Amino acid sequence: MTVVPELKDQVAIVTGGGTGIGLAIATEMARAGADVVVCSRSMERLQSTVQQAIAELGRRCLAVPVDVRKPEDVDNLVQKTMEEFGRIDILVNNAGASFYRPAEEISPNGWDAVIGINLKGTFLCCRAVGKVMIKQKRGNIINISSLAGHLGSPLEAHYGAAKAGVINLTKTLSLEWAKHNIRVNCIAPGPVATEGFLEELKKRGFAEPPKSPHAIRRWGQPVEIAKVAVFLASEASSLIVGETICVSGGPISPEAIGWQ
Repeated sequence: MTVVPELKDQVAIVTGGGTGIGLAIATEMARAGADVVVCSRSMERLQSTVQQAIAELGRRCLAVPVDVRKPEDVDNLVQKTMEEFGRIDILVNNAGASFYRPAEEISPNGWDAVIGINLKGTFLCCRAVGKVMIKQKRGNIINISSLAGHLGSPLEAHYGAAKAGVINLTKTLSLEWAKHNIRVNCIAPGPVATEGFLEELKKRGFAEPPKSPHAIRRWGQPVEIAKVAVFLASEASSLIVGETICVSGGPISPEAIGWQ
């Protein structure tokens, strides 16, 4: 029996596609048969993605440097994608950033920077790509939020607020755009063992990552988020609209907080 890739010959844009979860999503989209446009502020990281991941899977890949906070950069991304591929089937809003600071010490500039990348950037990309998808009368948008958007995040008030906004934006856009045959959904990962997360653990004095406090008692891997993104981009999830899927390894384990 011939297995047909779930995303055969579709065109996917993945923001923040140079490392971590974004790189994993771009790679898994290509593995599922899609051609992929990756964007990030660092062109060096994007070239690595193109050379080591997408091209090796036999799919076409376009790398575009983008600051998602800048409307002109986002418009350029859409223009170059349309020039190269002629359509956009999938958008994954993965670009994000944060830093750790007590709420009373977060400066207005720090707040604006994190809200800008995580929430404003998601909106700008949705708006620009949404216009194309409305004309096409089809499309699929997947926003990457965080468990912090549901539960809050000590030392990351700006990040938790931004990711909560992404969840609400997802719901609102799904209500507005479903009539255009555009599905908008969201993934809220728990802690994932990305390069940045592991580096932060080292800064906090952990030579090896401790056990995750979640029920599964291990940290998530980027590919585990990526596979959910492929599912949401595929026809297998055709009735899922406006939802946020938490991918965290389960609730906090009673054992982890000393209850048993």
